[in-house]
Amino acid sequence: MNNILLTGGSGKLGKAIIASGYFSSILSPSSATLDITKPKRIEKYLNENTIDAIIHCAALARMSECEKDPAKALHVNSIGTAYLVAEILKREIHKNNKIRFIYISTDGVYPGIRGNYSENDETIPYNKYGWTKLGGECAVNLLSNYCIIRTSFFDPSHIMFDNSAIDSYSSKVPIDYLVKAIAIMLKEKYVGVINIGSKRTSDYKRYKKYKPQIKPCKLIDIKKNVDFKMATDASLNSNKWERIKK
Repeated sequence: MNNILLTGGSGKLGKAIIASGYFSSILSPSSATLDITKPKRIEKYLNENTIDAIIHCAALARMSECEKDPAKALHVNSIGTAYLVAEILKREIHKNNKIRFIYISTDGVYPGIRGNYSENDETIPYNKYGWTKLGGECAVNLLSNYCIIRTSFFDPSHIMFDNSAIDSYSSKVPIDYLVKAIAIMLKEKYVGVINIGSKRTSDYKRYKKYKPQIKPCKLIDIKKNVDFKMATDASLNSNKWERIKK
């Protein structure tokens, strides 16, 4: 890939992508230069730059903020993604330019109750963040050369909380693992949705590996202090990914 456009380059995942060294040529414009909620700016940027692939990380990802301001979350996560997709579709139709598009979605598009969700399971998000990311997925599905990555990640070097639930399960992956997975899927010809996750385990066990002093608690205790719905078991079936990465 000659030129890769990265949206959300100032975010945690975006910064990790830039620093990784996996990607030879990344364009990471500021949100002022490429505001995905403004179609004219998207059009201008794509007209002025030759783009071979896009890694779309830009999102309103704070769940509490999505709950407090769902209109903003919708505008960024769903509508902004749709604006970006619309401009790419124009190039597919008129220039036969099938840009490779990687969309970073979330395990939150699944119900988050029974776990072990596969790509073909029903998508009924459990909070507003998940719904807005699912809206973005709907737009991305219109493209010819796309990969929707459903995942959840964390930074082992920045686990800011002191307690974690022993009865909350997920398949969260370290941020560096996800960056490498994105690099692999960027080169793959795979089109569609893919789950990228680790082995199912409790959040407490996962974080304790990297922060030994973390204390166990119950999910109900965490829920008392947040204003958004949380999953009981958001673990993923990543068999498809395991086959691809070999």
